[in-house]
Amino acid sequence: MVETAAQLRIGIDLGGTKTEVILLSGANGELFRTRIPTVRDDYAATIAAIAGLVADAEAAAGIGNLPVGVGIPGTVSRKSGLVKNANSTWINGKPLQQDLSHHLQRDVKVTNDANCLAVSEATDGAGKGYDLVFAGILGTGCGAGLAWRGQPLVGPNGVAGEWGHNPLPWTSPTELQARPCYCGKTGCQETFLSGTGLCLTYQRLTGEKLTGHEIVARAADGNSAAIKTLDDYFDALARGLAAVINVLDPDVIVLGGGASNIAQIYSTVPTLLPRYVFGGECDTPIVQAVHGDSSGVRGAAWLNPL
Repeated sequence: MVETAAQLRIGIDLGGTKTEVILLSGANGELFRTRIPTVRDDYAATIAAIAGLVADAEAAAGIGNLPVGVGIPGTVSRKSGLVKNANSTWINGKPLQQDLSHHLQRDVKVTNDANCLAVSEATDGAGKGYDLVFAGILGTGCGAGLAWRGQPLVGPNGVAGEWGHNPLPWTSPTELQARPCYCGKTGCQETFLSGTGLCLTYQRLTGEKLTGHEIVARAADGNSAAIKTLDDYFDALARGLAAVINVLDPDVIVLGGGASNIAQIYSTVPTLLPRYVFGGECDTPIVQAVHGDSSGVRGAAWLNPL
């Protein structure tokens, strides 16, 4: 492999079920990728597993001491340097960035996995060429990240982009109270806008549990309950994104996660946004992530820009 160290970046995506590594070249794109089952409930083993994947990528490159970025399902507190808010609970309260930097003998960048999505799509995806990219994840949960000119915006509290854990705007108190969230509050956008929330809307309407794919398929077949579920979902998504636009007015909104594959989002939601955006005008592009579930690991690599 004929590459220089200046061209190469290693990204790690620490997920709930898998940990993935990628070797990216600014000149030639993806050069190496592999994944292993995530080591759960063992912090020391997690450090060792990440170090092993870095070693695998460097062996593939034939070059050592490459820049490393890591995406995690949480954030690093600027006050303490410790991980907080991680679904992978065994890394909470741990100095992950410091320990990885010490173990690998280099400065390792660590940020939230949704920020990695934003960085990936801003670098060479659907947000390329835009200054401020808001990247929302509509998956099992609902989160978001921000990138300004290709770099993540984290904020002094480490929670910039925590879109899913705000109440859905312009929603009745009764409906908000009917949607408890694992975070301890009720009516979080995650309970409406995630794929899980979509299924809950259908279940509340019909009493029947279906997957998101099944709901979309039934709507395509003309099922009235499924059509109403999607209509309600698109309206809720428009309200949630309008609040983002009212505060940040991003140049582009990029959507990832399983529910982002619902094609009607991109034709319907833009027509609904002017109802909720202050001033009644909105031309913000809403586009699907180009790199799909690869954006997390790619964005981790691009935390170290060329």
